[in-house]
Amino acid sequence: MVRRTAAIVAAILLVVEAVGLMIVNVALGKIADAQSMSLAGMDPDVMATSSFVLAGVVLLYLGACAVVILVSAIRRRPHGRIARVLLISAVILHVLLGALAVGLIGWAAFAFMMVMFGLLMFSLMGYEPKPEPEDTPPTPVNGEPQAA
Repeated sequence: MVRRTAAIVAAILLVVEAVGLMIVNVALGKIADAQSMSLAGMDPDVMATSSFVLAGVVLLYLGACAVVILVSAIRRRPHGRIARVLLISAVILHVLLGALAVGLIGWAAFAFMMVMFGLLMFSLMGYEPKPEPEDTPPTPVNGEPQAA
């Protein structure tokens, strides 16, 4: 029950984080578009457009992570290979964002990133794969063991 609750909390927080990051990227895109300033000779329209695209990509990426965690929690089964790779990349992203958040934003943002790191790790390690049936030798037809 604890695993399922933690997975649901992780999925909810991922959706909240995705929406928050999308809002920040859209705001940055609008600011870059309104200022019409170039950065190191880049076109301001390219910077604004790339910020809008990044907002969509982050929303889709973190939303997909949330869906994967929710599906796993509902089915009470471990993640598949592709889902595991997706979640491991999200774990790495949260560790890197946590390291950046300490210096740029502060300890509260770092604490949030580490909570997300812990929840993602818990969802990765929460469910054990079901044991596969052992290979049993074929039963002999006439009561004598068969030669291999």
